[in-house]
Amino acid sequence: MPDQAKNLPSSIILVGAGKMGGAMLEGWLGVGVPGSAVTVVDPRASDAMKALCEERGVALNPATVQPAEVVVLGIKPQTLEEAAPVINGYVGRGTLIVSILAGKTIRNLRDRLPNAGAVVRAMPNLPASIGRGATGVAASEDVTEAQKAIADTLLRSNGLVEWLPSETMIDAVTAMSGGGPAYVFLLVEHLAAAGVAAGLPEDLSQRLARATVSGAGELLARSDLPPETLRQNVTSPGGTTAAALKVLMAEPGGVKDLMKEAILAARHRAGELAG
Repeated sequence: MPDQAKNLPSSIILVGAGKMGGAMLEGWLGVGVPGSAVTVVDPRASDAMKALCEERGVALNPATVQPAEVVVLGIKPQTLEEAAPVINGYVGRGTLIVSILAGKTIRNLRDRLPNAGAVVRAMPNLPASIGRGATGVAASEDVTEAQKAIADTLLRSNGLVEWLPSETMIDAVTAMSGGGPAYVFLLVEHLAAAGVAAGLPEDLSQRLARATVSGAGELLARSDLPPETLRQNVTSPGGTTAAALKVLMAEPGGVKDLMKEAILAARHRAGELAG
């Protein structure tokens, strides 16, 4: 905690407090950022966000907003153009911008925010809401070590943080871990539906599917073994799991090909959101 406390900013403006922005805010408060140091700007703030701000002393949509040490952008990428003139007023000399806007490059942000200097692009994912997020991060060349430490502390409050050697990797992170929870949830949906097709009652199949995937995820988190080894440990030669995996691992057209196609499609879409 002492190191974290040293790397906490004196003031933060959070622009956009939806599910991800709200999760980030809760993480910051959890590592010691005082509510009085945070301002939330979100005209459509949820009732839960309003209650959190009131409880923790966070300013919500004040009439005037002074530039802050850190400005975190949590709005939808498509709304940047409209919101940029207002956001630019929150950026002062020495302000660090932390953006979680999918597809919006550092250059995109600087084009729309003339006051912007140091920029960090981050792509967290939904498990950040329970402190189990996975975030890929890239920094502009003028981000100082002190600013990088601040960004790291804020982002790490929600889980794993991986600093990337190049901004060009952000779209791949967006496609893989950013959208990854949705792919896992889809797996649970179809696993449960397959259980029903195999003869299980729907409610029982739903419970088993959820417990199976969440349990496997926790086992993966606790184990040092690679996922390939864990998979092999569950698979007896010639057994039932092997029969299922023969279908899932078919080439071409199996999970490997489908997942690659899906990730590349998401990466392409992230690139389309730039500009």
